[in-house]
Amino acid sequence: MNHEQQEVAQFVMAQTPFNHLDASVTEYFVKHLDVIYLTRENQSQWLQSASPKLFLIRSGLYDLVDAKGDVITRLAQGDYFGFPSLLTGEEIKNRLAVQKEGIVYMLNQDAFDYLRREYKPFEQYFVRAHANRLLSSHYKSQNESWSERKISELMSRKAVTLAPDASIRQTAKKMKKHGVSSIMITEFERLVGVVTDRDLRNRVLADEVDPKDAVSSIMSAKPKFIFENNRVFSALHLMLKHNIHHLPVLDEHHKALGMITSTDLLRQQKSDPVQLIGRIYKAHSVADLKRYAAEVPELLRGFSNNIDDISLIGKLLSGLTDALTSRLIHLFQEDNGAAPTSFSFICFGSQAREEQTLHSDQDNGLLLPNDLSAQHQDYFRRMGEFVCEQLVECGIKRCPGNIMASNELCRMSISNWCERFFKWIKTPTPEAMLNCKIFFDLRFIEGSTALYASFCEQLTRISRNELFYAAMATDIKSNSVPIGLFNQFKLEKDAKQHKYIDLKKRGVVIINDIVRLYSLKAGIRRANTQERLDALLKHTLLSNHDVYNLKDCWRFLTQLRLRTQINEEGLPSNCINPDKLNSLERHQLKEAFYLVKQAQQAAAFKFARGSL
Repeated sequence: MNHEQQEVAQFVMAQTPFNHLDASVTEYFVKHLDVIYLTRENQSQWLQSASPKLFLIRSGLYDLVDAKGDVITRLAQGDYFGFPSLLTGEEIKNRLAVQKEGIVYMLNQDAFDYLRREYKPFEQYFVRAHANRLLSSHYKSQNESWSERKISELMSRKAVTLAPDASIRQTAKKMKKHGVSSIMITEFERLVGVVTDRDLRNRVLADEVDPKDAVSSIMSAKPKFIFENNRVFSALHLMLKHNIHHLPVLDEHHKALGMITSTDLLRQQKSDPVQLIGRIYKAHSVADLKRYAAEVPELLRGFSNNIDDISLIGKLLSGLTDALTSRLIHLFQEDNGAAPTSFSFICFGSQAREEQTLHSDQDNGLLLPNDLSAQHQDYFRRMGEFVCEQLVECGIKRCPGNIMASNELCRMSISNWCERFFKWIKTPTPEAMLNCKIFFDLRFIEGSTALYASFCEQLTRISRNELFYAAMATDIKSNSVPIGLFNQFKLEKDAKQHKYIDLKKRGVVIINDIVRLYSLKAGIRRANTQERLDALLKHTLLSNHDVYNLKDCWRFLTQLRLRTQINEEGLPSNCINPDKLNSLERHQLKEAFYLVKQAQQAAAFKFARGSL
């Protein structure tokens, strides 16, 4: 290479993936590239479908803009673009907008294809980069569905707050001044209550309360709230479940940011399934619930066609199951009298993770106080049996392992539940490990939140056991990903000789297991896999890079899994024939399994000290 090429090679070798490849790859790249000076005048001529190229930015600043004029991403030194069309052969629909002129290196299709064939890590890098583009930029575009938007995106004004010792008259005046129908009552910047215009009518005017009294006397204390990074769907579900119309929004430090109203959310809503959740929570009879449940499959098919992130269906299905369960509990109490003591109806497994699919079955239980009388135990036996039987009638299958509140082993006191968990942890047999996979994913549905919180605190304490973590890591490593020699898929066959890969068992479950293990170690109580991964970003057990890889792999595999269920492709549940995928999807599937295998090995080394 001449002096000029050596200078270019020095820059290229500092960029990923070239910094992990042989020098010969950089040399080939440098000898086959073209150099352009990209300006506003010539920007339109380079992204052409007839001649796709790989572009590497040496200097300058550029926006990649989609067909609708929305900026996909901003590109600077060291960034690539153009590779999606080189990988897929699809028409180029994006354009460049030069913000600052500069030098760009170009590689044509033939040279790019040569490097893909000869150097696997080169190909893997750009396949992953394209997968990440699909999973982030596309799903987070400005045109994403209402349900995927963050709460913070809907907030148009700052929090309107008052101290608890402010008078009722001061509260009404401040609400009038700011033109709001509710106000947040805060103490030391922490939310302690909410007052709405309805409270002023019903608790002040109707009861002739003195306007000079402190607002704390009429506020709703300890109100429900939501965090700013939660999704619109979660907020609407919370409002429907608790029949509230004003929902405080807090940041991660629990500082009040603002208020979202049901009107704000319904303005965004375009989805029949969420309206269905509202009808379920208001159902007057079991017959109504069965009729509403029958609408679910068809509504989900329509819903899946209107959202970019099909994995949201898992959260929606879990929300529907929650609503059915909650309403059945209330209907039981209407017919049999209020519960004689506190209780917590809880769920496990995929429902707890809010990751249900069309083929998910029941996983639930009852958490009860210690030392119940025989009469009280009989009441909750009948409640458990009623709820589980009616869920079957509503189309939610009975659990093959009998993990249901109708089973006395899933209807126990806090002491008995803790004793059961402690036995699994101290004696981590294969059966115990299977139970831990199900029962350590748990979530509250209905009843006493205090009882549930007490149980979670005890569970956190007894789960701190290094030998238990090592056993979990060993169990995770025993489930292999379906990739064999020469990076080929390892397919299974059913009785009809259909070839397939089980996306749940060989992919999604492994990720769930890995994330559960790290979350237990970090003391994270959340059950949802994506939320657990978000929480792990604040810990040092996993690097941010590994967290993002697991998030992307989980979503990609879940997308494929749900798509096959909705399309009813004739294979066993959760399975896919990779031959039915296009070339890029097959590459992405192999990359996902490759990353899952790496994460398995890392967990084994970290928790079992490399002994596996």
